[in-house]
Amino acid sequence: MNPRRALTRLVAVFAMGGLALTSIPVSAQDNSDARIRKLESEVRALQRRVFPGSDGRFFEPEITPGEAATRTTGAASTTAVTDILARLDALEGQIQRLTSQTEVNTNALSLLDTRLAALEVTTVAAGAETGVGAGTPAATQNNMSAMTGGASSTPAASAPAAAATGPSATRLAAVQTIAKPQTDDPADDEYSYGFRLWEAKFYPEAQQQLTMFVEKYPSHWRATYGRNLLGRAYLDDGKPGEAAPWFLRNYQADKSAARSGDSLLFLGETMIAMDDTSRACIALAEFGDTYPALATGRLQSQYEAARKRVTCN
Repeated sequence: MNPRRALTRLVAVFAMGGLALTSIPVSAQDNSDARIRKLESEVRALQRRVFPGSDGRFFEPEITPGEAATRTTGAASTTAVTDILARLDALEGQIQRLTSQTEVNTNALSLLDTRLAALEVTTVAAGAETGVGAGTPAATQNNMSAMTGGASSTPAASAPAAAATGPSATRLAAVQTIAKPQTDDPADDEYSYGFRLWEAKFYPEAQQQLTMFVEKYPSHWRATYGRNLLGRAYLDDGKPGEAAPWFLRNYQADKSAARSGDSLLFLGETMIAMDDTSRACIALAEFGDTYPALATGRLQSQYEAARKRVTCN
C-alpha cells in the first residue's frame, strides 16, 4: 500500500477514535486528555517514519488538546454551576428557617420578660404585705426569730390604727398641744416630735411618728435613737411582741451606734415581759459581754434590775 495512503487511513482511524471520545459520558472522561496525548504522540512518531525531514508535511489531528479540554471541562463546568445553584438554594432555605426561628425566639423572650416583670411586681407586693423587704436581711430575720421567739418577724410597717371609733376630741386637743420643732434639720425635728409624743405618753401617736422618721431617714445620725425609742413606745404601750423586732433591728444595724447597747438591754427586758427566760438570759449575757462600759456605767442600774428579774444558768 502507498505509505501516504496508509498514513491517511491511520490518521482517519485515530481521528475517528478521538471523536468517539467526545461521546463518552462525563464520568468516563477523566483520562481523555492522557489518551489524546498518547494518540498524538503515536501519530507524530509515524509521521517521522513516513516523512523524514522537517518540511512539515504531515496531517494535523482533527481534535486538538485544547478542543478536547474544552469539551471535557464544559460538562464539568455545567455540573459545578448546577451544584453551586443547588447549594445557594439550600442556603437560602436555611436562612429563611433561621429567620423564622429567630422571630419565634424573640416573641418567646418578649413574653418571658413580660411574665418576669409581672412576677417581680407580685413579689414586691407580697413583700410589702408581709413586711419583708430588701431592708431586712435574711440573717437578721433568722436572728430576730431566734432571739424574739418569733414574736414578730419584722418591725411593724406602721403604727396600729386607733380604735374603730377614733380618738376622742379631748385626746386630739391634747396631742395638738405637743409642738413640733422647726429647725434647720427637718429629720431631727421629726425625731424630736416623736420623742415629745412618747414623753407625753401618747404612745400610738409616737409609734406612728417614729415609724415615719426611721423609714424616711434611715441614714440620719438620729436613726439609732429613733429605732430604739420606737421599740420603747411599743414596750411602754404593753406590746412587747411589736417592740422586740425594733430593738433587735437597731442592735444589729450598727453595734457601735449610740443606742445599740440600749436596744440590746431593752430586748432582754422585752423577753422577760414575754416570759421567755432563756432568750432574756441570752440577751442580757450578750449585753454584759459586748457593752461592759455600759453595764458598769450609764445603764448599770437598769442592767442589774433586769438580771434580778430572771434566773439564768
